[in-house]
Parts: sequence; C-alpha cells; structure tokens
Amino acid sequence: MQVKTNLTPFARLRTLPPGTSIITGGFWERKQTINRHVTLRHGYQMLEKAGNFDNFRVAAGLTQGKYKGLIFNDSDVYKWLEAVACDLALHPDAELEKTADDVISLLVTTQEKNGYLNSHFQTTGKERFSDLEYAHELYCAGHLIEAAIAHRQATGKHSLLEVARRFADHLDSVFGPDKHQGTSGHPEIELALVELYRETRERRYLDLALFFVNQRGQGKMRGFGRWGPAYHQDRVPIREAVEVEGHAVRQLYLNSGVTDLYLETGEQALLEAMLRLWQDMTTRKMYLTGGFGARHSGESFGEAHELPSRSAYCETCAAIAAMMWNWRMLLATGKPHFADILERSLYNGFLSGWSLDGRRFFYVNPLESLGRVERQEWYECACCPPNVMRQVATVGHYLATTSTEGIQIHHFTSARLAAAINGSQKVVLSLSTDYPWNGRIQVTVEETEGGPWILSLRIPAWSSNAQVSVNGRPAAEPAGGTYAMIERAWQPGDMIELDLPMTPRLIRAHPYVDDLRGCVAIERGPLVYCFEAIDQEAGLNLRHTSLSPEVRLQAHWRGDLLGGVVTVEADGLVSDLDNWTDLYLPQELAHVSQRPVRLIAVPYFAWANRGPGALRVWIPCQDSGWD
Repeated sequence: MQVKTNLTPFARLRTLPPGTSIITGGFWERKQTINRHVTLRHGYQMLEKAGNFDNFRVAAGLTQGKYKGLIFNDSDVYKWLEAVACDLALHPDAELEKTADDVISLLVTTQEKNGYLNSHFQTTGKERFSDLEYAHELYCAGHLIEAAIAHRQATGKHSLLEVARRFADHLDSVFGPDKHQGTSGHPEIELALVELYRETRERRYLDLALFFVNQRGQGKMRGFGRWGPAYHQDRVPIREAVEVEGHAVRQLYLNSGVTDLYLETGEQALLEAMLRLWQDMTTRKMYLTGGFGARHSGESFGEAHELPSRSAYCETCAAIAAMMWNWRMLLATGKPHFADILERSLYNGFLSGWSLDGRRFFYVNPLESLGRVERQEWYECACCPPNVMRQVATVGHYLATTSTEGIQIHHFTSARLAAAINGSQKVVLSLSTDYPWNGRIQVTVEETEGGPWILSLRIPAWSSNAQVSVNGRPAAEPAGGTYAMIERAWQPGDMIELDLPMTPRLIRAHPYVDDLRGCVAIERGPLVYCFEAIDQEAGLNLRHTSLSPEVRLQAHWRGDLLGGVVTVEADGLVSDLDNWTDLYLPQELAHVSQRPVRLIAVPYFAWANRGPGALRVWIPCQDSGWD
C-alpha cells in the first residue's frame, strides 16, 4: 500500500503524492505492463473460479450456496482491488475500472447496516470476533481499508471508502479500553487504520490502531504448535521486543504498523524497538535474497543464523511485508540501509514469486531445489498472488521522497517524478536507465523554480567506485551505503549522471550459518544469481559442481534468454562421484576426480520459468576459506 506522509509529523522524508511518480520505461515498465494486461485479469478469473466472489453473493442473498475456501478469502479480493486501483492511478483502463466497480457494488450490497462485512461469518452464522487468533476478521478488514484508500486516491470515487469507514466505525464501537480487549492474530489492521487516519484525519482510527498494538505481548493467544504466543507476536509487549520471531509475515506486518504509529505519535520507545528488531532480522535471520522465514513449521523465523537453502520457506508475502516495513523505516530515519534491504527483497526474494509471463506464482522461494518445485497458477491459500499484483503496481511509490532540503532518489528505473519541496517549490525530474542490467542512471531536471536545493542519490551498499557528474563534469565519488548529496541552484536542462559499475562478485555467508560453510554465491548489481541445471552442459548434476579456486566471473547480455537477462559465467569443477557408494568413507579414501566446466548463472528471480529443474544459489568453492 502507498504510504502518505505529507502531514506526518515525525517523518524524516515525505512521500510523493499518488500519480506523481510514474515509471516510463525499462525493467519495471515492462513488469507493470505484464501486471496490467495479464496478471490482474488472470487474478480476477482465478478469484471467480475459486469462489471468492460467490462468497459475497451468498452473503448478500443474491445466490444460494455455502462458503467456499479458506476463512480469510475475502482478503484476496481486497488485495486484488487495491492492485487494480494502484494500476488505474498510472494508466486508465475502462475495462479494469468497470470490473472493479462491479466488485465494489457487490461489497456495498453485502455489507450489513451496522458496517460489518465478512462473507465467511455472514454465510456460516458463526459468532463474530470469537476467534481473533485464527479467524482473520480484523486482517480482512485491514485489507479492505487499504483497497478503499487506494481506490479513492486513484479514481476520486468514495464508494469503497464509505464501505471501509463503516466497517472501521463498527470496529471502533466493538473494540477499545472499556470494550472488547482482543487483537488480531494476524496483524494488518494496525497499519490500515493508521493510513485511514491519514486519509480522513479521524483521530479515533489512530487511537484504535494503538489500542490493538498495546494488546499484544500479554501471552493470551494460543499460538501454533510449539510456537505458543510467539507465533502471533504475543509473547512480549512490542516495546520490550528484542528479536523477530514467530510467523514471519505477521511479524513484518506488525512492524509496519508499529512504525506507522511512531511516524504519527513520535513515541521513541516504538522506534527503538523497531531498530532492535531490524538489526536482529538483517544480521541474523535474513536470506541473501532478502527473503524471510526459515521454517515451513509455523511459516516462521528460525533461530539466529538458521538459514537452510533447500528447506527455506521465504514466503513471497514475507518479502513484500519486509519491503513495506523497510520503506516506513526509511521514511522515519532517512537512512540508506533501509533502502538497501528493500532493494534486495524487491529484485530477489519478491520478484522470484512471479513468473515472467505473469500467470504463475511461487508461495515458497527456496534457494536450492532438486527439481521438484514448480510454479502454480493459483493456490488454495492465495495470499501471495494478489499481493504480488499490488506490489508491482506500486513500485513507483518507492522511487523518491522529499524533505525540507530537497529530493531523494532511492531506487532506479526510467521514470518521471513531480515533487514539491517544502510544499511549494515545484520540481520535475526524469530518470533514464537500464537498471538493473547496468548501473548508468541519467537524471534530467525538466522543471525547477526558486532557490537551491539538494538532490540526493542513493549509492547502494553493494557499489564500489561510484561516480557522479553534473552536466558532464565530475561532482562526487561517493562510497557505497551513502547518499551522494549535490546542492546547487538547479536549472531546467541540468543533467546528472550516476555510474554504478556492476562487476560480478562472490559473497560468503557468516560462519555461523552451518549450511553454507565452504560455499559462495554470486551477485551482480542488486541481483542475486543462481545456477539452473537447464543452463549447464547436458546431464550435469548441480550437486556434483563447485567453483574453481581461481574462478573468473564474466557477465554477458543474453537478449534471447528469459526475456533478456545478464548471465554470469564462472569457472567450475565437476566431481566424479560414481564410485562413492558408501554413505561414509574414511578421510584417506574420500577422494574424487574433478574436471573443469564452464557454469552459467542466471538471475535468481527468473528461475523455474522453463519448467521444474534443479537450482542452487550457494555453491561450494575450494577457496572459500571454510572448507
């Protein structure tokens, strides 16, 4: 969901208004085009096929039948509506708008007079708000609110926003200090209520969000199996938390809502808790791909440095939630490392969850596979596909911000940005780049007025030897993990060029990650690379391969492969294991012959687009230092 911080008192950075950050070409324009013409329409068909819309028809009394699917299926409709709305803000589409309006009319018809709207409870007659841990009523309400705000901002129509406000008012009448004392087992309502407060300036929505957060940490929730209350982030109060734990998506949605509350209230204890949790997550529990959640059990974070590759969970929704949280932390602090992690998740852990043709998805994103993993066109638990749709539609929201000093560009793609510094000084910038395939970014000042201001360009942490020039003259050689800040009285036609050399590099994991000792991975620019069996010589078993101690990495553009990608070739070795018949051998007998081979790596996000096949991100390297 797009965050609006133009009136937020404790935001270090201000977001651009919806519709003022438009992607105009390059990598993400192509992705948004696929989302618009293929994925959003595919999503509608799958929702119809799965019975999500029928559930509302039954609840409204328009048809006869029973509830279909999982208890939280309403949320998938709301995420799809939000994705459509965000795309309509970029490109009017009469067909999509008409389809969305029809769905909204169905919701209007289904909603009860008191504002309650949940097709599962309306069709089954179950007691409402009686199972907050698992029934997802508040979770679904949160996604409804997000969709409604996006729809109003994109179309100017208030029909869905009125539905959301009536439901939010109903929740406010049910929950509170002297009312129902529960909170949602699946966080989501918190961040939605804060954004509803920003949209309406109704303080009671903000107060209700804070109430729901304050209810956590009392150990009242049953949890999931051995996880107990930690599964729901109910083990300790949020202000005392020191580690991310339990269900990864729930933790990261909660963190997004808590950070939103800090942005509005300025409560330092909330920010300090978020900084502690971010440090724990990124230094001990994050996959190289920017994926989160080590365990299938409980869809949960594991222990520190528990990051297995083949059994990694890395739910697509968790990468999305991590981006949502990192964006809010960036707005709160202005620190570039939050944008660095957002970029890591965006190009790797998130994008791998969506096929190149826009019709298939991954729920789980492992970093190693023996070839039995295949993308699906939909899931019974279909939280990820519509979440992908809304994320792709809102990528432009992450590009830039403003502050009292000027404009900050955090991410790179061809785009047009219109901003107002201090609410009055109008600036229009255009970006041109073939990022992430090369690191040359051109920024042109199209319009500007008034006095000098600072243009800040994020230099990714992976970057070395970055160079910035203005109108052809060298201006800076900033270090990675900083912002290049250029202050001047800008004129229309001024051109800034940022060059981020993209040399392939080897990455090692912390020695505490037992699964990865003796292994390395390849990165180039913001992309993590992987080896797929289909790209190697015929019959090659990836489990028999390693990198040569004197490995050379060479990048090549392949316009004929996977829609056009940069591949990385590496010197490898293939071990002959045919004679190793015993499970264990004495050290003196454990020798194998090896032969050289040229290995080809492709971007991780593009794997499994040519059918199921073996994959590995981490590969043994005899010179890794941890043999």
